[in-house]
Amino acid sequence: MNDAHFHLAINHLPIVGLLIGILTLLTGLILKKEDVKLTALGIFIFSAITSIVAFYTGEGAEEVVENIAGVSETLIHAHEEYAESFFTLTLILGGLSLISFVVEVKKLKLSKYLMLVCLFLAIADGILAKYVGTSGGEIRHSEIRIDAKTIPLEEVDD
Repeated sequence: MNDAHFHLAINHLPIVGLLIGILTLLTGLILKKEDVKLTALGIFIFSAITSIVAFYTGEGAEEVVENIAGVSETLIHAHEEYAESFFTLTLILGGLSLISFVVEVKKLKLSKYLMLVCLFLAIADGILAKYVGTSGGEIRHSEIRIDAKTIPLEEVDD
């Protein structure tokens, strides 16, 4: 397994985890279930940990793909920029989730507000996740690029 393969295998975890965490936290807040909210915070912490691995395998992945025909340095750079922002916000969310977890377990009044801050931060991070994921996909998947040409279909003779 080379660095690009490892990066591709791990890079979906922080994004998918974040989305599952948002849905879980919303469910916990609506149902007012402490265990569901704690699960959501755990998922955000997991996403933060996996984002560390995804972020630091990106450089090795770049080394593997940068000399492949059709791979643009501009697209790689755009992906790196989004990835840095996503990585930073995901780590902040993970740290805040850890604090919120402790506050929720101790049943402090601050818990309700921290949960809402985690939710809004996670939603903002989810928006960034869309850009980091799409920009990463565009590096090797020309069909999802905005400037992709429509492939004409050939007629089939019967």
